[in-house]
Amino acid sequence: MDREWNDSQPIYRQIHDRVVAMILDGVLGEGDPLPSVRNVAAEYRVNPLTVMKGYEQLADEGLVEKRRGLGLFINAGAKDLLLHAERQRFLAEQWPQIQATIQRLGLTAKDLLAPSPKGEG
Repeated sequence: MDREWNDSQPIYRQIHDRVVAMILDGVLGEGDPLPSVRNVAAEYRVNPLTVMKGYEQLADEGLVEKRRGLGLFINAGAKDLLLHAERQRFLAEQWPQIQATIQRLGLTAKDLLAPSPKGEG
């Protein structure tokens, strides 16, 4: 997890989003435990209640499960659930803007699939 926090959203939400990113990136897999609330709070210098609130959101979304006395664990199917939601959000929110830019610039599918010229990334 990144050690820096931004002011654009509450820290508990940023903790939630970072765990989601770790699941999507394969850093955390099905059945893996989440880092303990105490460890995250100490390492990132945030209130344990803030960490717990971020974790509770993950549980409310069905991404993690609480195992009494053991902690929180990534649920089976969490990555697939997230991929579906993220794809839908991308198609609804980001793709229309990208598509408009592609049309405005007159780009073709061939342009988009061609390797970038040397020196341009």
